[in-house]
Amino acid sequence: MEEPSAARDSAYRKQQDWLALVDETVLEPSLPICDPHHHLWDNPTSRYLIDELIADTGSGHNVVSTVFVECMAMYRAKGPEEFRCVGETEFVNGVAAMAASGRYGAIDACAGIVSLADLTLGSRVGAVLDAHMAASRRFRGIRHAAGWDASDQVRNSHTNPTKGMLAEAKFREGFAELGKRGLTFDAWLYHPQIPELTSLASAFPNTTIILDHFGGPLGIGPYEGKRPGVLQYWKGAIAELAKRPNVVAKIGGLVMPINGFNFHKEPRPATSDQLVAATRDYYLHTIDCFSPARCMFESNFPVDKQSCSYKVLWNSFKKIANGFSAADKGALFHDTATRVYRIG
Repeated sequence: MEEPSAARDSAYRKQQDWLALVDETVLEPSLPICDPHHHLWDNPTSRYLIDELIADTGSGHNVVSTVFVECMAMYRAKGPEEFRCVGETEFVNGVAAMAASGRYGAIDACAGIVSLADLTLGSRVGAVLDAHMAASRRFRGIRHAAGWDASDQVRNSHTNPTKGMLAEAKFREGFAELGKRGLTFDAWLYHPQIPELTSLASAFPNTTIILDHFGGPLGIGPYEGKRPGVLQYWKGAIAELAKRPNVVAKIGGLVMPINGFNFHKEPRPATSDQLVAATRDYYLHTIDCFSPARCMFESNFPVDKQSCSYKVLWNSFKKIANGFSAADKGALFHDTATRVYRIG
């Protein structure tokens, strides 16, 4: 029987070989990029640590900084349960220190850290947030994923959220602790839940909320084959959410299997033109509603790596932004992210 590490390495090489089937010339290679959404982990079936991150960010685009977003990696094995999540901040801060040594190039990797704290603890979560802040000067906020759907064909978020969690009194009591500390909230949910986030944003107008992955427009289970209807609902929900000035949008994370484009099932990975053809409407609508000053392109790697390479993905973003002014491109690719996450 193959050892877990050998199986993991074999799967990685197989994926890399598949991604290599499509290669493209990097567009606008000097354009500075802050990638505001990637993960790091070392799981029995998958590894994405500094070597893999640097291989992707160094594949041709000018990625100058990144933001790590929680994925329940390297939690503490001991101590009070509610504080074990602080281990992720400690772990990522170590990776950031490795990058800051200059041994991996000039990139400021993990310059911002977004971890998890259980907001359903209510005001008690304040002590957990303080522990995150003490663990790293790079800590910027939390993500408490809320993705929930009634269908058993749609996997709920890794945090096991309850239906309507964003409106629960204890959750909102915990959410209030973010504002007291000037911390941000990354929101991950599915498109039918976007109005719930709009309500939360209205209730806490002084807390910055970052919408992840377009609000998760689903294309699997009961939503499969219903893209026109999903898109119409999603457009209305996004337009209403954008009226809340404390919300900004990460635009990316749209070619996961749950989105239903099925690039991960093809014999060859997606090209940038294929990505643009499939997803352009989502990008342009969100930018139109929020403005470039409140939008930031994101990779969501290595999750979106199931569909395309890092080089191809950022080429697709540059094609979508073709025709935008230099200032707007600066915002979309770098400035919005560095402002929101206080980088540099």
